[in-house]
Amino acid sequence: MPESPYPMVSVEEALATVLAQCTPLDPVILPLEQALGHVLAEDVRAREPLPPFPASVKDGYAVVAADGPGEYPVVGQVAAGQVADFRLQPGTVAYITTGAPLPPGADAVVMVEETDPLPSQDEIPRVRIRARVRPGDDVRPVGVDVAAGQQVLAAGERLGPAEIGLLATVGAAQVTVHPRPRVAVLSTGDELVSPERALGPGQIRDSNRPMLLAAIAQHGGIPMDLGIARDDQADLERHVQQGLAQADILLSSGGVSMGDLDLIKPLLEHSGTVHFGRVRMKPGKPVTFATAEVQGRRRLIFGLPGNPVSSLVTFYLFGVPAMRRLAGWPDPHLRRVHARLAQPLRLDPHRPEYHRATLHWDPEGRAFVAVSTGSQASSRLLSMRSANALLELPQQEGELPAGSWVSALWIGAC
Repeated sequence: MPESPYPMVSVEEALATVLAQCTPLDPVILPLEQALGHVLAEDVRAREPLPPFPASVKDGYAVVAADGPGEYPVVGQVAAGQVADFRLQPGTVAYITTGAPLPPGADAVVMVEETDPLPSQDEIPRVRIRARVRPGDDVRPVGVDVAAGQQVLAAGERLGPAEIGLLATVGAAQVTVHPRPRVAVLSTGDELVSPERALGPGQIRDSNRPMLLAAIAQHGGIPMDLGIARDDQADLERHVQQGLAQADILLSSGGVSMGDLDLIKPLLEHSGTVHFGRVRMKPGKPVTFATAEVQGRRRLIFGLPGNPVSSLVTFYLFGVPAMRRLAGWPDPHLRRVHARLAQPLRLDPHRPEYHRATLHWDPEGRAFVAVSTGSQASSRLLSMRSANALLELPQQEGELPAGSWVSALWIGAC
């Protein structure tokens, strides 16, 4: 068997190489309703204070605190969204609802539970105030939540529901964010047919492409389907060039081993720069990473192995961090946790293994427990079913006994 011209690199070296080639995509301006999940490209500051007026915390009566308990005429009322057209004088009170601006002259609120209605006098409502309050009680001062000019979000923060609400609060109807990366997916091989097709002699259905398209969408990218390329240099090059023209990242699956019809690596050498072509890992050793300059912008290219598990595992390890870095994440790495093994696992003496497992929290042991998904053959996609983590098993002889602590990379939805 011919020897690979590519030196074997570690997963850590390979990931560092990938991230060194990634720079965040140029910022775009999006309306607030489209910004969920994006990363801010610039700081956001409040233009006005919040609240912009002294506001009542509760339903009750606006009072002059120095008046104290007693019986008082109710000279007006103020509801949320209204402004009082009167000034409150000592010896009088005004009904007020939660969130309404305090009328001029008032300096506190007595909640309605601390009052009793009284009969009107000369058609003027009256109320008994039972509680003694101090100035400022049950009043939100101007700017107590957010001061004018205060930074409420910083560049690099990812926008979740709470952040969207905060942007709306400060009137940021449009925001400057890094866009989601466009990721094109290409399957290669004469043996492949689309899932809806009946199988002919020697054919298998293409699982990698729909699987990777779904994983891209789940992890915040914009998936683009390039279809299936045949084991033909011209057809393969046409598909690759189409992907490089349209996408920020191109994922191909298959054609990266050492066979006569494994055409991806030679094509990538011709189209750009191959940074690595072998990684010391199981599964996924032949994963390849290259870059190409197209239309003044660097494109990232991952030649993923054809076996479905190898393809998905290498996408998680290298493709997801690359997508995150393009999308502006300050830390694009997969989340790493520690877990106890639910069963013994045999180790590989030749390569570190990324073992598919399901993590669940054990409240009694106060730890994550890792349950293997079973047979780890790289063609057995069932080993990815229900998996939400990759266990980082060391390269060594023997096995890890049940109860051992292992490092695990979270591959669930981001």
